[in-house]
Amino acid sequence: MAAALYVYYRVQDNILPIRQHIASLMAEIEKITGIKGRLLQRRDDAQTWMEVYEPVADADALQQALQDALATRPLLAALARHEECFVPLA
Repeated sequence: MAAALYVYYRVQDNILPIRQHIASLMAEIEKITGIKGRLLQRRDDAQTWMEVYEPVADADALQQALQDALATRPLLAALARHEECFVPLA
C-alpha cells in the first residue's frame, strides 16, 4: 500500500541557504529512492515549510534515506523536523 510522508518544520531568518540545502536533499532522495519530493510553505505562515514525498512503497527505507542525507547537512539536521506518514483509508 502506497503511503505519503510529510515532514514539516519552521525556518527562521536566512532562508536561502536552507532552501538550497532542501533542494540538494530532495535531489539526493529522488536519486536514491525514485521519489520526487515537493516543498510547500504554509499559506498563512511563510516560515512553516513542508516536504511531501509520495507515493512511498517503503516508508522505512525513505525515512532511513532522509536520516542519512540529513547527517551530511547539519543546517537541516538542526531544524525541529516532524515526520508524519499517512496511508489511504481501508
